[in-house]
Amino acid sequence: MSTQTRFSEAARLLYADYSAKRVYSTLPDELAPQTIDDAYLLQDALLELLSEQGGPLAGYKLAYTTATMQERANLSEPCAGGLLASGMRQSPARLDPSEFVRLGVECEIAVELAEELSPAGAPYNREKVSEAVGAVMPAFEVVDFRTPDLQGLARALTAISTNISNAGVVLGERVTDWRSLDLAAAKGTLEINGEVVGDGHGSDIMGHPFEPLVWLANRWAQRGRSIPAGFIIITGSIVTPKPLTAGDTSRVWVEGLGEARLAVE
Repeated sequence: MSTQTRFSEAARLLYADYSAKRVYSTLPDELAPQTIDDAYLLQDALLELLSEQGGPLAGYKLAYTTATMQERANLSEPCAGGLLASGMRQSPARLDPSEFVRLGVECEIAVELAEELSPAGAPYNREKVSEAVGAVMPAFEVVDFRTPDLQGLARALTAISTNISNAGVVLGERVTDWRSLDLAAAKGTLEINGEVVGDGHGSDIMGHPFEPLVWLANRWAQRGRSIPAGFIIITGSIVTPKPLTAGDTSRVWVEGLGEARLAVE
């Protein structure tokens, strides 16, 4: 079985689970990814199917951006997933609970690129990616926990393959004068039903919320891929994921950037 055929077949199985609103099945050994590169190829194949209804790729999400999370997953780097156009929501947003299997949210700092990050510009550092950032904003990542009960690297490879549980984003107002802010020191807070359920700082995300973007630009350059101008990148969770159910309301706010709100109804 060719690599393309293998991942096309695996993606169809995962897409069937997605369409039926159920937890993803554990793939048989002959279809399961064995390496991180395999996992990204399978993610590409699944995103191609998801985009038929969810629209084109409009950004990326970062995950496993802390040393603790990487150690638990036997990873030595973060990982990335795609954001589809249909999942890009503006605050205040409403989420229909029937659309999700196990709904949750994370508190994030999002960036909007004003300039392309192309392989020709690699290697990137924080200063170079900063020049490409046009706006920064507070954001929810909307997640739908469908990963099967696996451990360690097998769980991480499955998570990457299935787009790391992403079910969209909710974005706050764009802040274009972000250069005057200390984004590493900025405190982010997540509230559910009026109660604070977690907080953290921009420095919790690899030391600075732009560092995951540096990693993504360099990793994608290795794959010969650009990150286009206009794309939204959510840079990693400041607060651990929290579940939501019908009737819940939630708010995130980040110092200097403002807030975003959503309701599940």
